[in-house]
Amino acid sequence: MLRDRMGLADVLAAAENAAPVGSLDVVARNLRDRFGARYVSFLFVDVVGRRLLRVSDSKSAQHERRTEQVPLAGSGLYDKVLRTQKPVRASEDGQGQRVLAPVTNRGDAIGVLEVFLTEVTEDVLEQVEEAAHALAYIIVTDRRFTDLYHWGNRTTSVSLAAEIQRQLLPSASSCEAAEFALAGALVPASDIAGDTYDYSLDEDTLHLSITDAMGHDVDASLMATLLVNASRGARRAGTGLAEQARQTHQALVDHGRKTFATGQLVRIALDGSSAQLVNAGHPWPLRLRDGTVEELRLDVNLPFGVVGQGPHQVQNLDLRPGDRLVLYTDGMQERQAETVDLPRLMRETGVEHPREVVRTMVAAVADSYGGRPPRDDATVLCLDWHGPQPAQPRPTQR
Repeated sequence: MLRDRMGLADVLAAAENAAPVGSLDVVARNLRDRFGARYVSFLFVDVVGRRLLRVSDSKSAQHERRTEQVPLAGSGLYDKVLRTQKPVRASEDGQGQRVLAPVTNRGDAIGVLEVFLTEVTEDVLEQVEEAAHALAYIIVTDRRFTDLYHWGNRTTSVSLAAEIQRQLLPSASSCEAAEFALAGALVPASDIAGDTYDYSLDEDTLHLSITDAMGHDVDASLMATLLVNASRGARRAGTGLAEQARQTHQALVDHGRKTFATGQLVRIALDGSSAQLVNAGHPWPLRLRDGTVEELRLDVNLPFGVVGQGPHQVQNLDLRPGDRLVLYTDGMQERQAETVDLPRLMRETGVEHPREVVRTMVAAVADSYGGRPPRDDATVLCLDWHGPQPAQPRPTQR
């Protein structure tokens, strides 16, 4: 095992010494040197979660096309790797075997590492999986310095409004901790309608939000920018939930050009002592508990930005270990999308990770438009609440 750990240490050290755009080449070179890998490529998951974009390492690309789009639906092995988060061996061709391994960081499925090896043992399979995990950490670090990874998860052209909107979203669409797992997804309309979702984790609290700014195109994205940054600024300043809602509301009153936005702000204590929600004119959340889906019909205040709204009401949210909570925007149910049965999809995906839940839901909405661009943004945020976990014993001092 010491040899394995030293191999990973070498990968990380080499990645740090290389240019930020050279992560794949670093990992590929390591796999070639250690296992005689004949071919190495990385497949990014696009932002909608419906396609993979293949990027080959520079040596492989000398003989093969540099990029290729792979639809996830019907892809078989790629879809299996992402769903199970386990490495998979593909069929042999007489000269070797393909190995696919998930590239994932804290629950955020970044993509798939694909390697063609002459011989695959259980030990080699485990080490390829470790290399893929190391690649995830390398990508998370390096994407601060290069646009390569932003390009890698785009399979269509991006408008100015969409560019603004995407920069407002968390850099990772999924997150896991001992107390919870969550994932979000957004399908933008053809003229962008201002949806966002957000989350953050501090020492004792999980923060969630979902918002829908009125309007379309760049105007909607600019209003969403006000919303998200006012909300984040209040949250990062350590304010309470009511004050976070007030500052979010006031930002639109002061600068929102007489527009408004619906939204929900949620705070959950990691010790399970409380879960609270502010509902500013937004669709009610859905909760899956013991196989039953229920719409949580909490009080609804006026949307953010509506003049005359007093303090937004902070309400207690009934959340127990084992519950699944889904927040969504009205684009998930408007027009053609109203045929999408969200409670049924929640029940059918009850054993799936939140990543797969949101992917299933936004795919159903997109499919409901029959190949035409959606008329409204459709956004969903799914939380699995595991509840407080036993404290880990501290290491014995020596």
